[in-house]
Amino acid sequence: MIWIRALHIIFMVTWFAGLFYLPRLFVYHADCHDETGHQRFLVMERKLFAIMTIGAVLTAVFGIWLLVDYAWTAYRDSGWLMTKLVLVGLLVVYHGYCLRVMHDFRNGTNRRSHVYYRWFNEVPALLLIGIVLLAVAKPF
Repeated sequence: MIWIRALHIIFMVTWFAGLFYLPRLFVYHADCHDETGHQRFLVMERKLFAIMTIGAVLTAVFGIWLLVDYAWTAYRDSGWLMTKLVLVGLLVVYHGYCLRVMHDFRNGTNRRSHVYYRWFNEVPALLLIGIVLLAVAKPF
């Protein structure tokens, strides 16, 4: 089981690496005013989104494996596990919203400024702090 947990953590790190960097690309993209730069950001965002989606899927696969194998039975009555799963759900929604932002840039319909994306960029860090603290400390 330790190998499954290790793989879960490894793919979670790859997913978060993408979640930290993709919104940073949105910051730069929103501040870009030339067509060459716009096209470059579209390619970078698309490729990064694909890689981070693989990380997200594999994080989910190994996380569900851990839940089914032992965690659900051991911790289903613990508030921390439910809270962690809610935060992970919010992270999935954030991931999906990043896809929508990419479509807005691709379609020329983005109306948000680079300042908005600077704040948007902080969301995964807050979720990461909550998820890790809950998983490690199991406070309730």
